[in-house]
Amino acid sequence: MSEAPAQTAPHRAQPEPLSPEIRSIQPGGGNCYSLELAWGCVRRWYLRTFRRGYVARMAALRQGDPTGYPHPMLDPRDLKFFRNQGNLAWEAADDPFAWRERIPFARWGLAELFLMGAPLAAITFVLGYWLTPWAAIPTAIVLALVVYFFRDPPRRVPTEPGLYVSPADGRIVDVAEVEHDEFIGGPAVRIGIFLSIFNVHINRAPCRARVIRLRYSPGEFRNALDPSSLIHNENMWIGLEEEDAPHRKLILRQVAGAIARRIVCDTRPGEVLERGRKFGMIKLGSRTELLMAASLGLKINVKPGDNVKAGATIMARYE
Repeated sequence: MSEAPAQTAPHRAQPEPLSPEIRSIQPGGGNCYSLELAWGCVRRWYLRTFRRGYVARMAALRQGDPTGYPHPMLDPRDLKFFRNQGNLAWEAADDPFAWRERIPFARWGLAELFLMGAPLAAITFVLGYWLTPWAAIPTAIVLALVVYFFRDPPRRVPTEPGLYVSPADGRIVDVAEVEHDEFIGGPAVRIGIFLSIFNVHINRAPCRARVIRLRYSPGEFRNALDPSSLIHNENMWIGLEEEDAPHRKLILRQVAGAIARRIVCDTRPGEVLERGRKFGMIKLGSRTELLMAASLGLKINVKPGDNVKAGATIMARYE
């Protein structure tokens, strides 16, 4: 990479408004998504009817502008799918549901985990209790796979300056040079990560960076190992700029796969993501890409075939 000219950023990039096609953190929708929205309507009716004191207290504690959202934001649960639509927030100390961040499962996948896991658990119990434990083995295996998929293990994030950590768990399938990228403003290096159904599917920020641009493209659901999936599949494109000098730009792409058909990205323009911070997930087998400026001193630490872990594996460094 040493022959590439150093990238400089004399002026900071300005965050761009959210694209109109991004109406929630899960722009592709989905059945579980629709059920959660329906449940939210019922929950808000209950709160406004029977818990007016709680609603008033939450309104007094919230920060930011409550306008511009598709429905009233009564408490932090209402922000789950619409966090990126504005700047509304509650402090963690004022959030009665902050404990959900500490459970070892993806908060964005709790509905799927319950809707798929509860029937499987019930069937497994009935088969094992009324027939024989052997009859419950197939459904028990499927239940275990569902629970395993939505796991969210803690990660120890490296703190050394100049490092880029992996944005996803999985296997490196591609390390390639890009002659010129318009957003980065010069040559770049692209690293592709394939996530199987056995990988953790939560995405994390590779470095401390500000969100500049978000672009969602609906599409097909081809196998993520197929190179054509990069062009045809549903994907979320995230343009970032390092917070620390020299403010290099980088790109993340979440690409849906044949099984994973729902992309979650809860970031909003102008937000600063700390290295290793969870910013989304892809629900069930997919691909994540990282594009970095091919500046002088860039050292790539991975190669095709390597297994990586989001927020923990060092992908590259600028020396």
